[in-house]
Amino acid sequence: MYWKIATLLILFIFFLWCFVEVKIRTKKDDEIEEAFWERERKANMVRRKPIDHLDYIKVPSDLPVDLLPDNPEIPGIIETVERISGDKILNLTGYTNTDLKLMYGAPNITELSLYDQNYTALVTTMQKWADILLDNDHEEEAVKLMEFLISTKADIGRTYRLLAKYYLAHGRNDAFDELKKTASELKSLNGPHILKSLEEMG
Repeated sequence: MYWKIATLLILFIFFLWCFVEVKIRTKKDDEIEEAFWERERKANMVRRKPIDHLDYIKVPSDLPVDLLPDNPEIPGIIETVERISGDKILNLTGYTNTDLKLMYGAPNITELSLYDQNYTALVTTMQKWADILLDNDHEEEAVKLMEFLISTKADIGRTYRLLAKYYLAHGRNDAFDELKKTASELKSLNGPHILKSLEEMG
């Protein structure tokens, strides 16, 4: 008899605890959502601010455009890089649209998004270029492309791993350490994973 009462009491306490936990979590979720929309409301009211001073990325002029002219992928890669080079390029990784509107004004969000899209297209295209160069024994030229990507705080894990492998193979420990430092400063979600993979390499 007593064990039945004890069991019912335990079940009651358990369900009561579950009920309280759900209520607390629901309240927290509501508060988070409310704070998000309040921040978004404020962001949409921010007027346009100057963006000419931002750290726009300049594509190097000494790209290996004369290498591998017979490779079917190279012309398209070069065309893409040249097209993007003629527009503004910004690495806005780690910033939400709300962040950008608060920082630079809601009217600038379309332009900023475009410049960030240019950046994403640029780094993925140039890493593809570097891969092709590596596959065709143009290691030095590939390394220069990837070092440019790293200088822009790109967060492509393959770029870091390939450069790390090159630096370690050539005894460039200082460059490898600098690569890890750059990875540790990345604002993207990939940053910790990239840094961990480099630390495992050396």
